[in-house]
Order: sequence, then C-alpha cells, then structure tokens
Amino acid sequence: LINYYLDLLLLMVKKSKPRAGSKAFWPRKRAKRIYPRVSTYPKIDKVIPLLFAGYKAGMVHLIELRKRRVEKKEVEEEVFVPATVIETPPLRVIGVRAYKFDVNKKGYLSFFEIYAKELPENLKRKITTIKSNFDKMKDKIEEAKNNADKVRLIVCTQPWLAGIKKKKPEVFEVEVGGDVKKAFDYAISMLGKEIKVSEVFQEGQLIDVIAVTKGKGTQGPIKRFGIKRQFHKATQAVRHSGAIGAQGVGRVLPASIPMSGQLGFQTRCEYNKRILKISSDPSIINPKGGFAHYGIVRSDYVLVQGSVPGPKKRLIMMRFAIRKPNVIIPSNIKEIVITNKN
Repeated sequence: LINYYLDLLLLMVKKSKPRAGSKAFWPRKRAKRIYPRVSTYPKIDKVIPLLFAGYKAGMVHLIELRKRRVEKKEVEEEVFVPATVIETPPLRVIGVRAYKFDVNKKGYLSFFEIYAKELPENLKRKITTIKSNFDKMKDKIEEAKNNADKVRLIVCTQPWLAGIKKKKPEVFEVEVGGDVKKAFDYAISMLGKEIKVSEVFQEGQLIDVIAVTKGKGTQGPIKRFGIKRQFHKATQAVRHSGAIGAQGVGRVLPASIPMSGQLGFQTRCEYNKRILKISSDPSIINPKGGFAHYGIVRSDYVLVQGSVPGPKKRLIMMRFAIRKPNVIIPSNIKEIVITNKN
C-alpha cells in the first residue's frame, strides 16, 4: 500500500519546470535611434493629434494645494510635488500619410503620402529626399480619404525656437484620433501649419511619457541586474554571478543568467503622468542663469508630475494615456520653487 501511494505521488510531480524569474525587457541592447518610434495609440472620439514632443530641460518642485477629508471635514493642505520641465516648441506639419489595413499581411500599409508646399529650410539637415508633391497629389486626396483606415501627420520639431542650441530637426509620425474621414480632412487642413501643445493637451490630463533612457555603457551583473556580491573567498570573482549553467548542458541558456552588457539607452514608457501646468511664459520657471546643461527655456513648456526617462536635451514623446480613460485631475498650484541646482 505504501509503494502504491509513492508511485501515485511520483505521477503527480511535474517532470519539467518553467524558468524562474522574469526576463523583463530583453534583449537589453541599445535603441536604434535617440528618439523613439510610437506605434500604439489609444482610441478616442475627438479629432486631435494623439502625441506631442518636447525637450527635457530639468526639474523644479512646486507646492500644490490639495483637499482631503479629516473627521468628515474637508481640509486644504500643502503638498510638495516634484515636476519635470519639458520645453515644447510648436511642431510643424510637413506631410500626411494614410494607411490601409491589409488582410493578407495582417497589418497597416501606407498607400498615400503628401507633403506641404513649403518645407522648413533646416529639414535638409535631417532628410534630403523629402520634396513637396502637393500639386502632384492634390487630385488623389478624395480617393485616399475614402480608402484610408488610419491617418497620421508627418511632423518635424523646431529646436531652433527652444533654448536648446540645435538646428537639425527630428521627424516622426503622429496619429490623429476620431473618425477617419474627419481626421483626414483635419490632417490635410494642417499641412504646412504649426501645432501648439495647448491645442493637444490640457492641464490635469494624464499622459504616457516615452523616451530613450540615459546610456550607461557596459556594466557588470550587479549594477545591471541587482544580484548580490559573492563570498570574499570566491574563486572567480566577487562581483560575479557564479555558475552560468547546469553541469550537463553543453551551452549557456539564453537570458537565463545575469551577465555583463549594455545598460541604459533603451526605449522606455512610463504610464499615467499628470500634466500640472501648460504655459507660454518661461519666466515663471527659468532659474537664474538657466537650467544646468540645458540653458534658458524660450518657448512653450509643460510641467509633468514626477520624473521622466532620459537626460536633459533629449526628445520626450508625450502620448494620450492608453491604460486609463481621458481623466482630468485639476491642479491647484500655490508656488513654483526654483533653485539653481536644476
């Protein structure tokens, strides 16, 4: 009887075990370019660009007045809130691209592309192949409007309007929300015009922040994965992961053991960041002498609660929140505290 139960227990025990731990972001290699490509957007009913971009200038902190209930009474209290300053000069719409869903390839393929009559002079510093084709493609606009399943703006940044000393613009796509035909009409009407951040976002709105993080080069497994140091009498090394595989396996299993390699300079997204303030008056937040390693903010800017990925001067993508509905949490700022250590 004992042998019977032992055999039954052996049958119940799994012969294989899945790998322990999470790969998290894998492979941890360098991003392909210094600003990210955003391919996923939320679905909203309003015809509006779903993304805006700006340059990270530095951080400030502010005092916000918030209400909370204490013994069935509403009490107003002061709360310390750290905030990141993102300078957002207007984006210039240089083109419109329409996509159609392809059943066989199971994806969206671009079939229509039109560029504005007048393009920025500094655009040649980035791409020399873009030329105006408005007169050639204007007769095909109505046909493309009826066949489009998705519409995106082709925009370029204008860093020469910001405090950052840069002339080469960044070029990327921004999807337009709402009904496709209305979005197409809006996109064509915006050709050659500028979009301001106040036309896209509003104060108190939740957004997602997407950027390429700070690059830290090649680092060891302790800093890269957070493993513990070995005993001081370890034979190989103290800051080492020890055994890198089983005795019977003739190779190192991929992503199974922490090893040294690239750390940082990877595309990351942080969800549900709150916009505290949108303003075109930079004198409110400019410290004396400007932000360290950036300079003086000269155009529109956004105050985002908390920190955002990436170093100063890096392009930060701000997208409509994809994990929550369009919630507005109004901010009541009492004071913005500026120091020269930004």
